[in-house]
Amino acid sequence: MPEQKIIKSTCRMCHGVCRVNVHMEGNRVVKITGDKDSPTSRGYLCSKGAASVDLLYHPDRILHPLRRKGRRGENQWERISWEEALDEMAEKLQAIKRESGPEYFALTQGTSRPYSDFASRFAYAFGTPNYSGIAHVCYLPRLMANAFTMGTLQIPVADMYGFGGVTPSCIIFWGSNITELGAVHGMCSKTVVQALKKAQKIIVIDPRRTGVAAKADYWLQVRPGTDGALALAMIHIIIREGMIDQNFVKKHTTGFQALAEHVKPFTPSWAASVTNVFEQDIVSVAKTYAACTPASIQWGNAIDMSLCSFQTARSLMILRAITGNIDIPGGDIFWVPPKNVKFKSPYLSAEMPGNLLLPLEKYRRSVDGKKANTSLSLLEKLCLKNFEKIKNRYYTKFVQISEKQGAVARMKLLYKLKSPHYPLLPIVHPPTFWRSIANGDPYQIRALWIMGSNPLVNMTNPIMVSKALEKLEYTVVSDLFMTPTAQYADLFLPASTWLEQDDIANQLKLWCILARKKVTQVGEGRDDRDVMIQLANRLGLTKAFPWKDYRAFLDDMLANTGMDFQQFSQEGFLVGKMEYRKHKNNGFSTPSGKVELYSKSLKKMGVSPLPVYREPSVSIQSTPELAKDFPYTLIAAWKIRHFFHSEGRQLPSLRKRNPDPLVEIHPRTAETNNIHEGDWVWLETRNGRAKFRTKYFDGIDEKVLNAQFGWWFPEDKAPEYSWKKSNINVLFGETECDPDIGSESLRSTLCRVYRV
Repeated sequence: MPEQKIIKSTCRMCHGVCRVNVHMEGNRVVKITGDKDSPTSRGYLCSKGAASVDLLYHPDRILHPLRRKGRRGENQWERISWEEALDEMAEKLQAIKRESGPEYFALTQGTSRPYSDFASRFAYAFGTPNYSGIAHVCYLPRLMANAFTMGTLQIPVADMYGFGGVTPSCIIFWGSNITELGAVHGMCSKTVVQALKKAQKIIVIDPRRTGVAAKADYWLQVRPGTDGALALAMIHIIIREGMIDQNFVKKHTTGFQALAEHVKPFTPSWAASVTNVFEQDIVSVAKTYAACTPASIQWGNAIDMSLCSFQTARSLMILRAITGNIDIPGGDIFWVPPKNVKFKSPYLSAEMPGNLLLPLEKYRRSVDGKKANTSLSLLEKLCLKNFEKIKNRYYTKFVQISEKQGAVARMKLLYKLKSPHYPLLPIVHPPTFWRSIANGDPYQIRALWIMGSNPLVNMTNPIMVSKALEKLEYTVVSDLFMTPTAQYADLFLPASTWLEQDDIANQLKLWCILARKKVTQVGEGRDDRDVMIQLANRLGLTKAFPWKDYRAFLDDMLANTGMDFQQFSQEGFLVGKMEYRKHKNNGFSTPSGKVELYSKSLKKMGVSPLPVYREPSVSIQSTPELAKDFPYTLIAAWKIRHFFHSEGRQLPSLRKRNPDPLVEIHPRTAETNNIHEGDWVWLETRNGRAKFRTKYFDGIDEKVLNAQFGWWFPEDKAPEYSWKKSNINVLFGETECDPDIGSESLRSTLCRVYRV
């Protein structure tokens, strides 16, 4: 009988990053269970984590490099070796760089992954500014709002673990459905449930009656896309009623008088007319939040998906500040990472050997109009005058930058290449990216590397994406499975699962780092970071990638701790020492050293220095004539507990839990449209239609529908896998975006519904 053993590791089926026990029989994984010794997940494991075994051994996994044989879409492939694949790719990219320039190669990825820093590093080392992803509607608006308000590239999180002996007295769940999703960035539902039991007041702001909303003291059923109006009204009320934290505002903020004057028009009456929430409920929630100390705001991805995502996030940062709930026990806190670990900055992996410091003039114009000579960088404006203070600020991600010259160069590299239309977006604007490839404007990108992404399913306007994929001369896809997008590839590079990787994972915004251990190997799937290192060697990019392999990078990352990765993997994890009220001694990492309620840096960039509200460009209020034909507001980003975005549709244990794409509909709305529960219906906008199965839900407004995203059908015939059938993104075409950061209104468009 094979040897039975348990290896402790860290799951990566989603952003939860939970500590797990991997049960082995010989070299075969047989089961995954939660690790009760984990300082964060505490034994929790969701259905996705348990399904990791199915993922590892799935018969449809691509286990060897493939080269396309016939025409695109014919699903004809030949197996080749890794050496052949990497040699071919290097030869193609070198030829394109030599003939046209580095900007004619582009790289895009899906949601943030462990390889994200390496991917951006590879793009910039090659010399292309054309690096894109999905951050404009996921996390980045909140991140940048905090950068301009409090000066850190780390967003605050609710102190539900209570390391200071206190958990929040009042918790606002604002667009956050964490108890139903299972885990978000290391905070699992088990921890949230425990914090809820201790809270005196629970407030939910969500168009849906979530599991927490059903038990909350207040549930504000806000009209989709209008969160910013509600937040401004709450600021108005708290200031009007004299409920601010006078001491904190006086000592640690700047611009309060300008803010107080600015929010006078945003009355509860005005907000009620915009949000469809009763005026008295708005007043009660604002007063309750301000009166309860400590209080926290657990915000979710919904904040990132509107026409004023950045400004809404700014309003929520200001709410935290004027009530004094910043970095106090039980409030909204900034985690302190373990000492001596070389962390990575968001895009360029700061303080690693061979860090990229190419002159700006070598960087070409990106397809969305970014130029190296536009204006001063965002972070230079934020940080340059206070660099010495910022360099030593242990709760910012720039603490590892060791020399001023290098820091400024990196900042300029990221932010001087900004789009004139979306000044706060440090990557190429994704909708513009795909439109540019499709139309060849301002130039025709020739080669694209798609890493861990299925843009035909996950990007808005997928018809445009398909047109773009057809225009490319050379396409490489790195993935685990053949997907609708991968069918357009010239080269398919098989990726490894988390069970086949050594890595250092982080939870709770770097407070805890955990070892992920390679426990087995199936086929020839490779870690994407190893692939980039090997390709960089062929392209002469060893200055940016000096390591022989990714394991050497991990050793380098841990060098100052006195451990290498092998020793760290035995240790299991490291945690930082939690410190509260760090601003008392250090101030904030802004030009003023305080929380900037009014941001002069934003004003210099042409962005409103105080938060504003923008009505969704397509809504019952802004387009009343269109609403006559499309009378329902559609939330098009329903996240599913059992899947991670478009992943997992092949896994039987997950698919049986959610076999069909669903749309939630109020029973009275269904009756009006002669629809029964379980019927297949068409959701249609002016851009297209997609098919979903109905699920009755009376916890949603009668004029609102809520549909799942990320659907395609691996069981259907290649090459399309029916990607258009139930693809919610088919309903979006050319849309207006947040002018500050490029976000799209994915939760507030208009549609109609009818039976198939």
